[in-house]
Amino acid sequence: MKNLKLPAFLFGLLSLMGCMGSMNPTGGNSAPDYPYFITQEPLVVKKISVPIGTKLVYDEQFFKEGEQDKILNEKKLNSIELPTGKTIDWAGVPVTSISKFFNSEMCGFTVYADFDQMNKGKGRKTKFSELWQTCSNDIGITVKDIDDWSFNPKNIADVESCSVNYQRYFKDSPSQQGFLDEMYSELIKNGSK
Repeated sequence: MKNLKLPAFLFGLLSLMGCMGSMNPTGGNSAPDYPYFITQEPLVVKKISVPIGTKLVYDEQFFKEGEQDKILNEKKLNSIELPTGKTIDWAGVPVTSISKFFNSEMCGFTVYADFDQMNKGKGRKTKFSELWQTCSNDIGITVKDIDDWSFNPKNIADVESCSVNYQRYFKDSPSQQGFLDEMYSELIKNGSK
């Protein structure tokens, strides 16, 4: 009986380890191969002018994965990723990518800055850019119209977050709310300049 306990224990342990091989919530061992399109000419996408070589990544779609030979429906756009070394000006800050919020109940997107480019003369130094740089390179923006990812103060409803350091979710934290209120105010001022 003792001789059977060890092999049974090892078999059970190995079986459990096999189940744990994939901790991916989608069930596979790798990330989904989202459909994407690489721009062949400058385009306007979500009211943003993007250069040649921009990667447009879309939500999962039936029978579409990996690189596509034509642009897909803009309503399904998940992120805009500029070519390496390229940026666009977003509120005076050089930006490398913009991604729709993962939570579909939230109407907005995350904007990713490259503050090293500011040192190379891109963008402009403002109170808003200084606040943004103090907390991280990414900020969450809520908008009224999700089809407009441009810097449009009339469409911007709020600054939802600045990295994980400042979040609207933490309503009981006056310091977090105050920082985000100041960021939003300075962001809107950029639109009036």
